[in-house]
Amino acid sequence: MKTLWRAAALIVLKDLMLELRTRDIVVSALLFALIVIVVFNFALDPTPGLIALVAPGVLWVAVTFAGVLGLTRSMAMEKDNGSLQALMLAPVGREAVFYGKMIGNVVFMLVVEALVFPIFAALFNLPLAAAGLIPVALLATLGIASVGTVFAAMAVNTRSREVMLPILFFPVVVPVILAAVEASGIVLTAESGSATSRWIPLLAAFDAVFLVVCPIAFNLIVEE
Repeated sequence: MKTLWRAAALIVLKDLMLELRTRDIVVSALLFALIVIVVFNFALDPTPGLIALVAPGVLWVAVTFAGVLGLTRSMAMEKDNGSLQALMLAPVGREAVFYGKMIGNVVFMLVVEALVFPIFAALFNLPLAAAGLIPVALLATLGIASVGTVFAAMAVNTRSREVMLPILFFPVVVPVILAAVEASGIVLTAESGSATSRWIPLLAAFDAVFLVVCPIAFNLIVEE
């Protein structure tokens, strides 16, 4: 177990160092998310009632699609550089590779979210210091990255990987997105905190299932 997490930590460190050098994943995902938010901001009539209704959906559409872009780039760089084959030949379990890539994707998505959330709050005139968004963002990002890492590993071996990943990914991750939108809507509209109590456990339950199933699926995919 200690070897598994040490190998996963090394993969995360490798991804972070590569991203600091190239800034390929975070910058592209951040620009995409900002474009989506700005387009929706101009397209919608910014009345308080409408903003409260659609803003959570806009936020998670931007974050999720930006995450898909980052997931595609993260695995594509491994494939194009020949690093994926080297990782498969490493004397560690495939689970270590999965957790390393997944944690790296979580970090990249959280960085994008930390930069996007203040801009989103300013454009839609929503409270910036919404502490209730933190657990929602953490749990939703973990679920999105878990499923996305598996399907990115599958799609990267196809010729149309940019198209294949969303097709495979979104039908599975829809429950996480819906729960994140509902919980975020309650937080952003300053409704009773007890209302989020059913969405946070739901997100945690999805994450628990994905963290068990996804490493097994990843192992089967990379073996093929």
